[in-house]
Amino acid sequence: MRHDESLPPTRRPLRLAAAALLCLGLAGCGGGGGSAAQAQEGPSGGPATTPAPASPAPTKAAPSPSKSPAKSPAQPPSKTAPAPGGPLSGRTVVIDPGHNPSNHLHTAEINRQVDIGTGRKECDTTGTATNGGYAEAEFTLDVAHRMRKLLQAQGATVILTYDRDRAFGPCVDERARIGNKAHADAVVSVHADGSAAGNRGFHVILPASVRGGDADTSKIVAPSRDLGTRIAGLFVRSTGSSPSNYVGGKTGLDVRKDLGGLNLSTVPKVFIECGNMRDPKDAALLTDPGWRQKAAQGIADGISSYLKG
Repeated sequence: MRHDESLPPTRRPLRLAAAALLCLGLAGCGGGGGSAAQAQEGPSGGPATTPAPASPAPTKAAPSPSKSPAKSPAQPPSKTAPAPGGPLSGRTVVIDPGHNPSNHLHTAEINRQVDIGTGRKECDTTGTATNGGYAEAEFTLDVAHRMRKLLQAQGATVILTYDRDRAFGPCVDERARIGNKAHADAVVSVHADGSAAGNRGFHVILPASVRGGDADTSKIVAPSRDLGTRIAGLFVRSTGSSPSNYVGGKTGLDVRKDLGGLNLSTVPKVFIECGNMRDPKDAALLTDPGWRQKAAQGIADGISSYLKG
Protein backbone atom coordinates (compact mmCIF):
# COMPACT_ATOMS: atom_id res chain seq x y z
CA MET A 1 0.00 0.00 0.00
CA ARG A 2 1.01 3.55 -0.07
CA HIS A 3 3.91 2.84 1.79
CA ASP A 4 3.03 3.92 4.84
CA GLU A 5 5.37 3.38 7.50
CA SER A 6 3.75 6.42 8.95
CA LEU A 7 6.36 9.10 8.32
CA PRO A 8 5.90 11.05 5.09
CA PRO A 9 8.43 9.72 2.59
CA THR A 10 11.04 11.84 0.91
CA ARG A 11 10.56 11.51 -2.81
CA ARG A 12 13.58 11.58 -5.03
CA PRO A 13 12.45 11.02 -8.61
CA LEU A 14 15.11 9.31 -10.68
CA ARG A 15 15.87 10.73 -14.08
CA LEU A 16 15.51 7.45 -15.92
CA ALA A 17 13.47 7.82 -19.08
CA ALA A 18 10.51 5.57 -19.70
CA ALA A 19 12.34 4.39 -22.80
CA ALA A 20 15.09 3.02 -20.58
CA LEU A 21 12.52 0.90 -18.76
CA LEU A 22 11.32 -0.55 -22.01
CA CYS A 23 14.91 -1.17 -23.08
CA LEU A 24 15.52 -3.13 -19.92
CA GLY A 25 12.27 -5.00 -20.25
CA LEU A 26 12.84 -6.03 -23.84
CA ALA A 27 16.60 -6.41 -24.02
CA GLY A 28 17.79 -6.83 -20.42
CA CYS A 29 20.09 -3.82 -20.61
CA GLY A 30 22.61 -3.36 -17.81
CA GLY A 31 24.56 -5.82 -15.71
CA GLY A 32 23.09 -7.78 -12.82
CA GLY A 33 24.56 -7.62 -9.35
CA GLY A 34 24.43 -10.32 -6.79
CA SER A 35 24.85 -9.12 -3.52
CA ALA A 36 11.08 -0.36 -3.78
CA ALA A 37 2.96 0.73 2.03
CA GLN A 38 7.30 -0.08 3.56
CA ALA A 39 5.32 -0.03 1.34
CA GLN A 40 3.94 -0.98 5.15
CA GLU A 41 5.76 -0.85 5.42
CA GLY A 42 3.50 -0.76 2.61
CA PRO A 43 6.08 0.81 0.36
CA SER A 44 3.86 3.38 -0.78
CA GLY A 45 3.67 6.73 0.87
CA GLY A 46 3.15 9.40 -1.68
CA PRO A 47 5.22 12.48 -2.15
CA ALA A 48 4.40 15.72 -0.46
CA THR A 49 2.69 16.84 -3.65
CA THR A 50 0.33 13.86 -3.84
CA PRO A 51 -3.34 14.99 -3.94
CA ALA A 52 -5.51 14.27 -0.94
CA PRO A 53 -7.15 10.82 -1.14
CA ALA A 54 -10.60 10.69 -2.65
CA SER A 55 -11.96 8.42 0.07
CA PRO A 56 -11.89 8.89 3.82
CA ALA A 57 -9.17 6.34 4.47
CA PRO A 58 -7.15 5.85 1.31
CA THR A 59 -4.02 4.53 2.90
CA LYS A 60 -5.42 2.17 5.48
CA ALA A 61 -8.55 0.27 4.73
CA ALA A 62 -8.86 -2.69 7.06
CA PRO A 63 -9.02 -5.99 5.15
CA SER A 64 -11.61 -8.61 5.89
CA PRO A 65 -10.62 -11.25 8.42
CA SER A 66 -8.61 -14.15 7.13
CA LYS A 67 -10.40 -17.48 7.17
CA SER A 68 -7.23 -19.33 8.08
CA PRO A 69 -6.57 -20.10 11.75
CA ALA A 70 -4.28 -17.74 13.65
CA LYS A 71 -0.97 -19.28 14.63
CA SER A 72 1.99 -18.26 16.66
CA PRO A 73 3.94 -15.28 15.27
CA ALA A 74 7.13 -17.24 15.90
CA GLN A 75 6.54 -19.64 12.97
CA PRO A 76 9.47 -20.00 10.51
CA PRO A 77 9.15 -18.50 7.02
CA SER A 78 7.46 -20.58 4.33
CA LYS A 79 9.97 -22.51 2.22
CA THR A 80 9.40 -25.15 -0.44
CA ALA A 81 11.81 -27.11 -2.58
CA PRO A 82 12.77 -25.85 -6.05
CA ALA A 83 12.54 -27.93 -9.21
CA PRO A 84 15.81 -29.76 -9.94
CA GLY A 85 18.14 -27.95 -12.29
CA GLY A 86 17.15 -24.79 -14.12
CA PRO A 87 18.89 -21.47 -14.79
CA LEU A 88 18.32 -20.22 -11.22
CA SER A 89 19.51 -23.38 -9.50
CA GLY A 90 21.54 -22.47 -6.41
CA ARG A 91 20.01 -18.98 -6.13
CA THR A 92 17.80 -17.93 -3.23
CA VAL A 93 14.91 -15.49 -3.61
CA VAL A 94 12.88 -14.12 -0.70
CA ILE A 95 9.38 -12.87 -1.47
CA ASP A 96 7.86 -10.58 1.14
CA PRO A 97 4.05 -10.35 0.79
CA GLY A 98 3.16 -6.97 2.28
CA HIS A 99 1.04 -6.88 5.46
CA ASN A 100 -1.04 -9.77 6.82
CA PRO A 101 -4.79 -10.37 6.37
CA SER A 102 -5.21 -10.66 10.15
CA ASN A 103 -3.26 -7.56 11.15
CA HIS A 104 -6.47 -5.64 11.82
CA LEU A 105 -7.29 -8.11 14.60
CA HIS A 106 -3.99 -7.38 16.37
CA THR A 107 -3.75 -3.59 16.46
CA ALA A 108 -1.79 -3.44 19.72
CA GLU A 109 0.86 -5.79 18.39
CA ILE A 110 1.29 -4.15 15.00
CA ASN A 111 1.33 -0.65 16.48
CA ARG A 112 4.37 -1.53 18.59
CA GLN A 113 7.32 0.63 17.58
CA VAL A 114 10.44 -0.99 16.11
CA ASP A 115 13.81 0.42 15.12
CA ILE A 116 14.20 1.00 11.36
CA GLY A 117 17.71 2.45 11.48
CA THR A 118 16.67 6.05 10.79
CA GLY A 119 14.06 6.18 13.54
CA ARG A 120 11.16 4.13 14.85
CA LYS A 121 7.94 3.02 13.18
CA GLU A 122 5.05 0.66 13.69
CA CYS A 123 5.78 -3.06 13.57
CA ASP A 124 3.41 -3.36 10.62
CA THR A 125 0.16 -1.93 9.27
CA THR A 126 -3.11 -3.34 7.96
CA GLY A 127 -2.50 -2.30 4.38
CA THR A 128 -5.15 -0.82 2.14
CA ALA A 129 -8.05 -2.28 0.14
CA THR A 130 -10.14 -1.59 -2.93
CA ASN A 131 -13.45 0.21 -2.54
CA GLY A 132 -15.04 -3.20 -3.02
CA GLY A 133 -13.20 -4.63 -0.02
CA TYR A 134 -10.42 -6.65 -1.68
CA ALA A 135 -7.56 -6.39 0.81
CA GLU A 136 -4.01 -5.55 -0.16
CA ALA A 137 -2.79 -8.36 2.11
CA GLU A 138 -4.82 -10.88 0.08
CA PHE A 139 -3.46 -9.43 -3.16
CA THR A 140 0.15 -9.63 -2.02
CA LEU A 141 -0.16 -13.27 -0.93
CA ASP A 142 -1.79 -14.25 -4.21
CA VAL A 143 0.92 -12.61 -6.30
CA ALA A 144 3.63 -14.07 -4.02
CA HIS A 145 2.31 -17.59 -4.55
CA ARG A 146 2.28 -17.10 -8.31
CA MET A 147 5.83 -15.71 -8.24
CA ARG A 148 7.04 -18.62 -6.14
CA LYS A 149 5.75 -21.15 -8.67
CA LEU A 150 7.38 -19.32 -11.58
CA LEU A 151 10.75 -18.95 -9.87
CA GLN A 152 10.82 -22.50 -8.54
CA ALA A 153 10.20 -23.76 -12.06
CA GLN A 154 13.55 -22.13 -12.94
CA GLY A 155 15.29 -23.90 -10.06
CA ALA A 156 15.38 -21.07 -7.51
CA THR A 157 14.97 -21.70 -3.80
CA VAL A 158 12.09 -19.43 -2.78
CA ILE A 159 11.29 -18.32 0.76
CA LEU A 160 8.19 -16.36 1.78
CA THR A 161 8.50 -14.15 4.85
CA TYR A 162 5.12 -15.54 5.92
CA ASP A 163 2.36 -17.61 4.36
CA ARG A 164 -0.78 -17.49 6.54
CA ASP A 165 1.30 -19.10 9.26
CA ARG A 166 1.24 -16.20 11.71
CA ALA A 167 -1.46 -14.32 13.58
CA PHE A 168 0.00 -10.96 12.54
CA GLY A 169 3.08 -9.40 10.97
CA PRO A 170 5.93 -10.18 10.78
CA CYS A 171 7.24 -6.80 11.86
CA VAL A 172 9.13 -4.83 9.26
CA ASP A 173 12.48 -5.34 10.97
CA GLU A 174 11.94 -9.11 11.07
CA ARG A 175 11.00 -9.11 7.39
CA ALA A 176 14.42 -7.63 6.66
CA ARG A 177 16.16 -10.15 8.92
CA ILE A 178 14.54 -13.09 7.11
CA GLY A 179 16.16 -12.04 3.86
CA ASN A 180 19.47 -11.34 5.56
CA LYS A 181 19.53 -14.70 7.36
CA ALA A 182 18.77 -16.53 4.11
CA HIS A 183 21.68 -14.70 2.39
CA ALA A 184 19.17 -14.08 -0.37
CA ASP A 185 20.39 -13.18 -3.82
CA ALA A 186 17.32 -10.97 -4.22
CA VAL A 187 14.37 -9.89 -2.05
CA VAL A 188 11.16 -8.33 -3.36
CA SER A 189 8.41 -6.93 -1.15
CA VAL A 190 5.06 -7.01 -2.94
CA HIS A 191 2.46 -4.28 -2.33
CA ALA A 192 -0.38 -2.27 -3.83
CA ASP A 193 -0.83 1.41 -3.10
CA GLY A 194 -3.68 3.30 -1.43
CA SER A 195 -3.56 6.73 -3.03
CA ALA A 196 -6.25 9.06 -4.39
CA ALA A 197 -8.48 8.08 -7.29
CA GLY A 198 -6.91 9.23 -10.56
CA ASN A 199 -3.43 8.27 -9.36
CA ARG A 200 -2.54 5.23 -11.43
CA GLY A 201 0.31 2.92 -12.35
CA PHE A 202 3.06 0.97 -10.62
CA HIS A 203 6.32 2.02 -9.07
CA VAL A 204 9.34 0.21 -7.68
CA ILE A 205 10.90 1.55 -4.48
CA LEU A 206 14.69 1.45 -4.19
CA PRO A 207 16.74 1.82 -1.00
CA ALA A 208 18.39 5.18 -0.39
CA SER A 209 21.90 5.44 0.97
CA VAL A 210 21.32 5.14 4.70
CA ARG A 211 23.72 4.75 7.60
CA GLY A 212 22.57 4.90 11.19
CA GLY A 213 21.82 2.54 14.03
CA ASP A 214 21.50 -0.97 12.59
CA ALA A 215 21.04 0.39 9.08
CA ASP A 216 23.77 0.51 6.46
CA THR A 217 22.62 0.22 2.85
CA SER A 218 25.93 1.23 1.28
CA LYS A 219 26.56 -2.23 -0.18
CA ILE A 220 23.06 -2.82 -1.53
CA VAL A 221 22.13 0.50 -3.14
CA ALA A 222 23.70 -0.26 -6.54
CA PRO A 223 22.57 -3.90 -6.91
CA SER A 224 19.10 -3.03 -5.64
CA ARG A 225 18.83 -0.32 -8.29
CA ASP A 226 19.76 -2.86 -10.94
CA LEU A 227 17.20 -5.33 -9.58
CA GLY A 228 14.47 -2.69 -9.39
CA THR A 229 15.13 -1.28 -12.85
CA ARG A 230 14.92 -4.72 -14.42
CA ILE A 231 11.68 -5.48 -12.58
CA ALA A 232 10.18 -2.17 -13.71
CA GLY A 233 11.01 -2.77 -17.36
CA LEU A 234 9.74 -6.34 -17.42
CA PHE A 235 6.63 -5.44 -15.43
CA VAL A 236 5.73 -3.01 -18.22
CA ARG A 237 6.24 -5.69 -20.85
CA SER A 238 4.24 -8.36 -19.01
CA THR A 239 1.29 -6.31 -17.75
CA GLY A 240 1.09 -3.39 -20.17
CA SER A 241 0.78 -1.11 -17.13
CA SER A 242 2.34 2.34 -17.18
CA PRO A 243 4.74 3.71 -14.59
CA SER A 244 3.07 5.72 -11.82
CA ASN A 245 1.70 9.12 -12.81
CA TYR A 246 2.10 10.43 -9.24
CA VAL A 247 5.36 8.97 -7.89
CA GLY A 248 8.83 8.81 -9.42
CA GLY A 249 8.49 11.34 -12.23
CA LYS A 250 6.87 8.71 -14.51
CA THR A 251 10.04 6.57 -14.43
CA GLY A 252 8.42 3.78 -12.40
CA LEU A 253 11.23 4.15 -9.85
CA ASP A 254 11.37 5.89 -6.48
CA VAL A 255 14.03 6.09 -3.75
CA ARG A 256 13.15 6.11 -0.06
CA LYS A 257 14.98 6.10 3.24
CA ASP A 258 12.02 5.73 5.62
CA LEU A 259 11.27 2.02 5.09
CA GLY A 260 12.74 -0.36 7.62
CA GLY A 261 12.40 -3.29 5.24
CA LEU A 262 14.94 -1.58 2.97
CA ASN A 263 17.06 0.22 5.56
CA LEU A 264 17.80 -2.94 7.52
CA SER A 265 18.44 -5.20 4.54
CA THR A 266 21.98 -6.40 3.90
CA VAL A 267 21.02 -8.07 0.61
CA PRO A 268 19.63 -6.54 -2.60
CA LYS A 269 16.00 -5.64 -2.00
CA VAL A 270 13.21 -3.56 -3.52
CA PHE A 271 9.50 -2.93 -3.00
CA ILE A 272 6.96 -2.87 -5.80
CA GLU A 273 3.62 -1.08 -5.63
CA CYS A 274 1.75 -2.91 -8.38
CA GLY A 275 -1.01 -0.32 -8.73
CA ASN A 276 -3.37 1.91 -6.78
CA MET A 277 -6.18 -0.01 -5.09
CA ARG A 278 -8.20 3.16 -4.54
CA ASP A 279 -8.40 4.01 -8.22
CA PRO A 280 -11.30 2.18 -9.95
CA LYS A 281 -9.34 1.45 -13.14
CA ASP A 282 -6.30 0.11 -11.30
CA ALA A 283 -8.56 -1.79 -8.90
CA ALA A 284 -10.17 -3.58 -11.84
CA LEU A 285 -6.73 -4.89 -12.77
CA LEU A 286 -5.61 -5.78 -9.27
CA THR A 287 -8.75 -7.83 -8.63
CA ASP A 288 -8.41 -9.78 -11.89
CA PRO A 289 -6.63 -13.15 -11.45
CA GLY A 290 -5.41 -13.05 -15.04
CA TRP A 291 -3.76 -9.68 -14.51
CA ARG A 292 -2.24 -10.86 -11.22
CA GLN A 293 -0.60 -13.71 -13.12
CA LYS A 294 0.88 -11.16 -15.54
CA ALA A 295 2.11 -9.09 -12.60
CA ALA A 296 3.75 -12.14 -11.02
CA GLN A 297 5.33 -13.00 -14.37
CA GLY A 298 6.74 -9.50 -14.82
CA ILE A 299 8.25 -9.41 -11.32
CA ALA A 300 9.63 -12.95 -11.65
CA ASP A 301 11.12 -12.10 -15.06
CA GLY A 302 12.82 -9.06 -13.55
CA ILE A 303 14.28 -11.14 -10.72
CA SER A 304 15.43 -13.79 -13.18
CA SER A 305 17.04 -11.20 -15.46
CA TYR A 306 18.89 -9.72 -12.50
CA LEU A 307 20.13 -13.08 -11.22
CA LYS A 308 21.30 -14.20 -14.64
CA GLY A 309 23.24 -10.95 -15.03
